[in-house]
Amino acid sequence: MSLDTALLTARSGLLYVERALATASDDVAAADVAGHTDKRVASVALVAAGYPFGVRALDAQRAVDEALAGALDAQRAALAAAEVREALLGGIELAHGRPEAGEGLGDLTGALRDAFLALRAEPADPGRQEAVLIAAGTLAQRLNEVARAVGAARQRAQEGIVAEVARLNAGLREVAALTRDIRAEIARGGNAAALEDRRDAAIARLSESLEMRAVRRPDGAITLIARGGLVLPLDPDRDAFSAADAQVGPGASWAGGTLPGIVLGGQDVTAQLRGGRLAEYVALRDSTLPRYQAELDLAATQLAARFEAQGLRLFTDAAGAVPDPALPYPGSAQLGFAGAIRVDPALRAAPQLLRDGTHAVAGAPGGPSTFTPNPPGGPAGFATLLDRVLDFSFGAQAAPGAPWPAIATTGLGPDGTLASPFAAPATIGGYAAAVTAAHTADRAAAQAAREAAAALKTGLEARFAARSGVDVDGEMAAMVQLQNAYAANAKVVAAVQQMWERLLAALR
Repeated sequence: MSLDTALLTARSGLLYVERALATASDDVAAADVAGHTDKRVASVALVAAGYPFGVRALDAQRAVDEALAGALDAQRAALAAAEVREALLGGIELAHGRPEAGEGLGDLTGALRDAFLALRAEPADPGRQEAVLIAAGTLAQRLNEVARAVGAARQRAQEGIVAEVARLNAGLREVAALTRDIRAEIARGGNAAALEDRRDAAIARLSESLEMRAVRRPDGAITLIARGGLVLPLDPDRDAFSAADAQVGPGASWAGGTLPGIVLGGQDVTAQLRGGRLAEYVALRDSTLPRYQAELDLAATQLAARFEAQGLRLFTDAAGAVPDPALPYPGSAQLGFAGAIRVDPALRAAPQLLRDGTHAVAGAPGGPSTFTPNPPGGPAGFATLLDRVLDFSFGAQAAPGAPWPAIATTGLGPDGTLASPFAAPATIGGYAAAVTAAHTADRAAAQAAREAAAALKTGLEARFAARSGVDVDGEMAAMVQLQNAYAANAKVVAAVQQMWERLLAALR
């Protein structure tokens, strides 16, 4: 080997070690920085005429497991969605009251029945009549409170949609700007690894808003595809999505055109969104919470209508009316009734009507039997109405051998597209308890999903850190080896220099 070749070989080794040491030092310094990944500097042997003459250092490459990174982003979306669901359903669970304290709708319906049962023993007792009114008012108030909680959660979901769209647009612009910089750096022959770390961190944040996967190309370009197949446009100067503010009432719906959708490229893509906070807000606004509202409205309607059918107008809306449960739910007076139900003020003015009845019932085949109210001055122990209420309003039949019509479990929601996930019990107490159980179980399921998603995300983060993160101990050991290699190459350079000096001295 000539002296020139030896010097070139040693010099190339020194350049490689210098680049590798700089990369390792950067990794150690940024080991605790979120999103920073391990960088590796590879080398290739240089050969000419069959003889090696050194190495060439390649650009630093990220040691990233792309499949694991994609799984971690998907789990971030699942966790963010579960957190949103748990937070919004938590307020509804609180409004339903404490089951252990007998505050649920089914418990309060049972308490109303107990008050009627006590009144049956003493129909003319003013104290027992007042106890019935108190129990009825407590039940109506609970329905009002839960309905308000559902409405507030639905409004929060609408506001969450607008906020997430803004966050999504900002994230997409950030990814687009970083992609532009990465491509420019690669085109110049530079190293874009640090920029790619920043872009991956931006995509990780984006995945919390909307689940997506990234398809990378060698030139640094990237394509983001949302779960469901939407290709997300990347433009650093423009918003991709749009969503409008709205006030959400019980009868508002996206399918019915009264609530704004989420628009991408001029097309409404609301129904195509999957995963992440944005899709969860949409599901809550358009499916889960409208179903809750419908189930509460049906419970309130059945409660009022079954008393009305036996001759006692106990519950009404603000206008003094009782909805017809035989009508389809969408567009009927049932919609929103849970938020308006109240004890009829006429009964507060004349509590004895709880014993006597408020109106006559004509009776019909397959329905309640005929009833005539107790006339003024009638028997103080009149119990006909109370027996009808206890046997039929709280029971499964409208009259002997005439079951009440089944409570609807389909055709719910403002647009009639929703369905309850449970079979409706025949009694109002059973149905009210089923509604409370279904709503609170959803919150419990959301908590379990959040805990499971958090545990899985933590596990994936640990695996990703082990595979793609910086191992400080390993980096320090590698730096020692690199320093030894640097010293060895430096010795070669020093030896070549001495040989040149001796050769020159000999020629003099």
